[in-house]
Amino acid sequence: MAPLVSRVVVALVGLPLVLVIVWAGGWWLFALAGVAAILALHEYALMIRSLRPVILAAYAGALLSLLGAHLAGLEWTVAGFLSTMVFAFLLHWIATTRQSATVAIASTVLGAGWIGLCLAHLLLLRQIPSEGELATFTVLLSVWAGDIGAFFAGRLIGRHKLAPALSPGKTWEGFLFGTAATIFVAFVALYKQHYLSIWQSIVLGGVIAIAAPLGDLFESALKRDMQVKDSGRLLAAHGGVLDRIDSLLFAVVVSYYVLRAFNAA
Repeated sequence: MAPLVSRVVVALVGLPLVLVIVWAGGWWLFALAGVAAILALHEYALMIRSLRPVILAAYAGALLSLLGAHLAGLEWTVAGFLSTMVFAFLLHWIATTRQSATVAIASTVLGAGWIGLCLAHLLLLRQIPSEGELATFTVLLSVWAGDIGAFFAGRLIGRHKLAPALSPGKTWEGFLFGTAATIFVAFVALYKQHYLSIWQSIVLGGVIAIAAPLGDLFESALKRDMQVKDSGRLLAAHGGVLDRIDSLLFAVVVSYYVLRAFNAA
């Protein structure tokens, strides 16, 4: 199957399924985030295996962070994540590896924070009392619109490299087109629904437009450091789960706090 066709097929199947689960919320969304976290952490562990992360501690910290978000809100979300350091230290202590404790524990905590803590903010977004469903849909659709816009614009008119040392395929033309698509979707979704004012919806769209590519570049930096091309092949041409959610991880975090700053969360 051609890479572009494979991307389209995965998107047509996956995106509606994710939106339905977000609409359902509750334990359904927790289960989706939990599965995504486990698969992404597995890919992360394979990618940085030379650092010998204490991956069981990362799984525990990520799932506890998600559980804290689902049951009790932001404070317990952070508490669940912080437990990763304790688990990582204890497991490294009883393990037979001679890997540096600093490197092993730090890489473990990075995985739990990057994947588990960030995904937990997706649950926190959905739990916004007034318009959680609208806010979550908006962030997801804005990120996807930006990804799609940047991908096609980069292929058709991309000439100037955005970050050649990290991701040679990304261009400034793609970034600008993706930014416009992201802001447009956020504006239409939130302002037209009378959830945010004009300037607030534009600011939120702009923040997502910056955070999402940074999330993508963050993963690219790790992959380049570990000398791997894709985090996995589970989603065919999309790569692995981590390749698919990297843009979303930073975007959901900044979106949640921007909405809190606007007193909309």
